[in-house]
Amino acid sequence: MSLINNKKTMKQKNNQTKEGFTLIELLLYISLAAVILLTVSLFLSMLLNARAKNQVVAEVDQQGAQVMQLITQTIRNAEAINSPTQGNQVNSLSLDVVDAANDPTIFDLVANTIRISEGVSVPVVLTSARIIVSNLIFYNLTRNNTQGTIRIQYTLTHINPGSRNEFDYSKTYYGSATLR
Repeated sequence: MSLINNKKTMKQKNNQTKEGFTLIELLLYISLAAVILLTVSLFLSMLLNARAKNQVVAEVDQQGAQVMQLITQTIRNAEAINSPTQGNQVNSLSLDVVDAANDPTIFDLVANTIRISEGVSVPVVLTSARIIVSNLIFYNLTRNNTQGTIRIQYTLTHINPGSRNEFDYSKTYYGSATLR
């Protein structure tokens, strides 16, 4: 009889120990959960950084292309080049355009922005406050007895307020246009 009671007591003890987690199991589960959370948070951080970088690149590329298109279109539709003179380069472009009210049309670099001023009107800024423009150069490549040709060069750099890698982007644009 005591042998039977002993077996019952042992079964009850075995059932009691199987109901909870051991300290090692608990530490293992917590460390596994921490690794999974760390991996997910690193992945999300990389995803957000890549998204920010793509937005910066898109903004610089969009503004660079828009400014280049406006300058080249204005040159093509102009009647003559006032400045720079043949064979020279300067950091502003002055054009004699068809509409006398817009004479002269001038593209220049002021306070790290490209501006256009048409006639006596107030200059209009063509680039956003988040973009720094540098190295704006207009080359007059015109040859004797030909239409005027201008080569344009400028560099756009996105402002990087916190020196973060995803906001660091710069691109130099080149273009040319000939009077029609």
